Amino acid sequence: MLDLHPYLMLFVLGLFLFLVYRLNTLLYQPLIRFMDNRDRTIAKDLKDANNLSSDSEELLAEAAQNIESAKAQAAKMRHEVIEQCKLENEKAILAKQAELDAEYEKFVQRLEEEKEALKGAILSQLPLIKESLKAKFSQI
Repeated sequence: MLDLHPYLMLFVLGLFLFLVYRLNTLLYQPLIRFMDNRDRTIAKDLKDANNLSSDSEELLAEAAQNIESAKAQAAKMRHEVIEQCKLENEKAILAKQAELDAEYEKFVQRLEEEKEALKGAILSQLPLIKESLKAKFSQI
């Protein structure tokens, strides 16, 4: 019925071992090398990503420090400009005050001159006014 052929079994065993060897060299080893390379690449990419993350955190901290420094410098400059504007305004106010005082003095002097001129005119007209008043009182 079933005959066992040792040469045929040996041939099948040899063929099986040959196929295992060929599959190992042509399929399994390249596949394992590819997976190892992929694992190394993933590990390297993760390491690079962590380095970039730490670098970005350092850069973010540096940027925040630069922003704070710029804000402080802007506040200082704004304060200096405000102080300078205040000084300029005070100078302008003092100059205008001096100008107004000078104009007021001229006005007072002119008013005094007009008062003296009016007083002189009234004094020169005083005899006429007295005569006019006497005439009016005599009519009453």
